[in-house]
Amino acid sequence: MSEQQHDTAGDTADTTVYRIVLNDEEQYSLWWTGRELPAGWRAEGTEGTEGTREECLAKITELWTDLRPASLRRRMAAAAGTAAGTASDA
Repeated sequence: MSEQQHDTAGDTADTTVYRIVLNDEEQYSLWWTGRELPAGWRAEGTEGTEGTREECLAKITELWTDLRPASLRRRMAAAAGTAAGTASDA
């Protein structure tokens, strides 16, 4: 569970340190540092990939500009290449 502290106003402050993780489909997520990564995920590996939840989410927003899974992007690129080849043959 996350490491949380309660301040005097009763609000919950999340003090958990997160890391950015990436799967084979190039989809990003957050995971707690110090915990074993789930199967199929790896640490993102660039500078600034650990921090508060807000810092990590901001970094993901910067890194993850195309939300389509990698396999879909590859299929679409292949189909576009095939369609472009067909159009140039005409």
